[in-house]
Amino acid sequence: MSEVLSQNEIDNLLKALNSGELDVEEIRNSKEKQVKNYDFARPSKFSKEHLRTLEIIFEHFGRLLATNLPAYLRKSVNVEVVNSEVVIYSEFSNALSNPVLLGVAEISPLKGSIIMEMASNLGFAIVDRLLGGYGTSLEKTRDFSEIELTILERIFTICVNLLQEPWQNVVKISPRLERIETNSQFAQIISPSETIAIITINLKIGAVEGLINLCLPYTTLEPVMDKLNTKYWFSTMQEKDDATYEDAIEAVISKAPIPIKAVLGTSKIAVSDFVNLQVGDIIKLDKQVDKELKIYVGNIEKFGALPGYSNEKYAVRITEIIREESK
Repeated sequence: MSEVLSQNEIDNLLKALNSGELDVEEIRNSKEKQVKNYDFARPSKFSKEHLRTLEIIFEHFGRLLATNLPAYLRKSVNVEVVNSEVVIYSEFSNALSNPVLLGVAEISPLKGSIIMEMASNLGFAIVDRLLGGYGTSLEKTRDFSEIELTILERIFTICVNLLQEPWQNVVKISPRLERIETNSQFAQIISPSETIAIITINLKIGAVEGLINLCLPYTTLEPVMDKLNTKYWFSTMQEKDDATYEDAIEAVISKAPIPIKAVLGTSKIAVSDFVNLQVGDIIKLDKQVDKELKIYVGNIEKFGALPGYSNEKYAVRITEIIREESK
């Protein structure tokens, strides 16, 4: 219904038109603001930028799955992120069939839980493979037994723990598998009308292929939504990667065993004397007792040292560091 103007408002409007304060043509040519429809039942809380960042995160997660799962399954594993979308939780739960494999996990310090749904054929293939089979699935779907669920819980735990590394550029999380459900009615982690992001991953184990859906509630990710953009993600990754890899490489190198030898001296003898050596024979060296010995790291001369004893064992005391540039 149009707004009704009072007599005073009409008089002021006519006065402004007569004085030139208002331009009739300008009013006619002014464009009305476009109003965007907003669905309160399905509010748009995840932008395309958010979904793209989530895809990048779970592409990293997929690479970790493809690297780690073959060690347990002894089968080739291929992983690919195929889709990302925003729906309400009721649509996700209503689309689930029974029986279903749902891994409910918490990702502290973020509040709430996430869901990892795995296709049943993948579950049966994993169980078959871990029990010594060829990794084939069942032709007819049936409920999972308690023993099978215990076996699958181990794989779900491995998958959930792998979430820590892909998320570290956004937030440091400590993922933990809470439970496995085979009935979607017992996995109501949020309100049916709550908005969620679903990342769909295609997992291929040998010849068996199926989907893994990761359900990420908005309420859980809300504290880090401002960090779910590619600009922040890549800048953080670039800042941290160099230091992270340097620390990792340094840690590995520091644990690497290297041979170190102290050469007491050298001597030249005839082959006939060498063949006839007996216990108690003395070989005269070209090095005096008070002279420095050469210490080799691998085949590289690195130190000078004096011989001696330590705790009733032969030892050397470093007296000089030989650097390559000083040679």
